[in-house]
Amino acid sequence: MGSYAKTTILLATLSAILMLIGRAFGGNQGMVMAFGFAIVMNGVSYWFSDRIVLKMHGAKQVGPEHPLYGIVQGLATRAHLPMPRVYLISSPSPNAFATGRNPAHAAVAATEGLLQMLGRDEIEGVMAHEMTHVANRDILIQSVAATLGAAIMMLANMARWGAMFGGGRSDDRDGGSPVALIATAMVAPLAAMIIQAAISRSREFAADDGGARLAGSGVPLANALRKIEAGVQRVPLPTNPAMAHLFIMAPFAGRGRGVLSLFSTHPPTAVRVERLMALTPR
Repeated sequence: MGSYAKTTILLATLSAILMLIGRAFGGNQGMVMAFGFAIVMNGVSYWFSDRIVLKMHGAKQVGPEHPLYGIVQGLATRAHLPMPRVYLISSPSPNAFATGRNPAHAAVAATEGLLQMLGRDEIEGVMAHEMTHVANRDILIQSVAATLGAAIMMLANMARWGAMFGGGRSDDRDGGSPVALIATAMVAPLAAMIIQAAISRSREFAADDGGARLAGSGVPLANALRKIEAGVQRVPLPTNPAMAHLFIMAPFAGRGRGVLSLFSTHPPTAVRVERLMALTPR
């Protein structure tokens, strides 16, 4: 199954969960309320997410005088994309991300730690990955997923309180079971978190593939991912966990194993490296 088809199915499943918990909480009115939450939160995320994340990390815009700008400019020209704004984050932790609602309003950022740790070809591989996110509009896709997930969380909390105080479905003749409502309100957010993480992993794989093609080889990006993982283990990047999916590597030390891997926003680095090496002609 292609990455876009998988993402579409996962987003549709998130929407179905949102409708399910909305209906369980308040019938048809609950579904309308759920979509209302999603629309408002999507609007905020669509227009302001880039400014928020850049400000949160103290990112400073750089111009043509900075080597990172030249690397990004070359990739943008090669990919036939508008030149994004380029930012530098003063942190020793190696990482990078892309943000913006569409290619015409995109921004890419890298930490000082990443620029100090990697060679030029590896930096180019990382930024090619980020430019692929821009081309694929992955930031918007993941913002929609995060918004749906947040709406589910909000409704789940409301549903739990409503069930405890005798609320629930009010427009169906059979009413609603408070026990069933509480069970739904507890399971739905868990399912939403798993689906959000799966969407993030799918988009990371797609960006790896596209980045390797844009850079002309998967080897530099594969080497960069190994170094970034080791660097993050030594020096994690302080950030909001809700922002973890934006980065090329989860910015926290350690990663989920076994069942916990279902909640991971990034695929295992070893798997990513293996895929990238397989894309490189021998």
